[in-house]
Amino acid sequence: MPHLTYAVEDGLATLVLANPPQNRIDPQLATELAEALEAIGQSDARAVLLRAEGPDFSFGGDIVDWPDTDPRALRALFERYMQVFNQLERLPLPVIAAVQGLCFGGGLELALRADVIFAAETARFGHPEQTLGIVTLLGGVYRVAERAGRARAAEWAITSEQVPARVMADAGVVNRVVADDALPAEATAFARKAAQGPTRAYAAHKALLRAWAVGGVAAADEAMFDIAMPLFTTDDVTKGLASAVKAFKAKQPRPPVDFQGR
Repeated sequence: MPHLTYAVEDGLATLVLANPPQNRIDPQLATELAEALEAIGQSDARAVLLRAEGPDFSFGGDIVDWPDTDPRALRALFERYMQVFNQLERLPLPVIAAVQGLCFGGGLELALRADVIFAAETARFGHPEQTLGIVTLLGGVYRVAERAGRARAAEWAITSEQVPARVMADAGVVNRVVADDALPAEATAFARKAAQGPTRAYAAHKALLRAWAVGGVAAADEAMFDIAMPLFTTDDVTKGLASAVKAFKAKQPRPPVDFQGR
């Protein structure tokens, strides 16, 4: 049985965790995710929606075999997970996650690879790792810190508390909280709108944010024009600028632009 499915339709790639009720992170899911990301990279997708089947997004890693696994093999496994999760994070496309129910451990670390997180009102998030005596192995604690600050990240990692969606939104980890029954429609609508935008510009913004995350404002400033100036040769910018200038000269409202992602 697949643990993940994917499809690309009208420029939107949809990734679905498909091993409910807990949607655990395991080697099969990592392999299927890597294959899906490769296919998406070769497709005409211009945005990605990550969601899950069942009442919960994901309980995190499948720990059943960990006690009997050699630490060197465990390291190789975790490095594989990290590599695949980062591949999702670094897609040159906007990635939107729709989270319902419980989102813990590796499931939270997967959701944090998204650029925008939608959460159902009753969703809850948490780092259960300290209850096992380990850390957030796939970069969760510092990705939360990047969004919410060190103090909140440290508190949640230490306590392993279940954090409500509204609290996560107030802290800046979650972008939008919506009614449970509205989550699929609202997250999908947002993702479809992103898929109709200037894809190359979205990719440039993601690259600038990565530069900022690594080296701060100075590093992002240093990278700015190497990342930004190639956009001026794209079809989308050629069309968008011409349309804006024409509207300005005619003293007319600027019309919407039919971006093609090129």
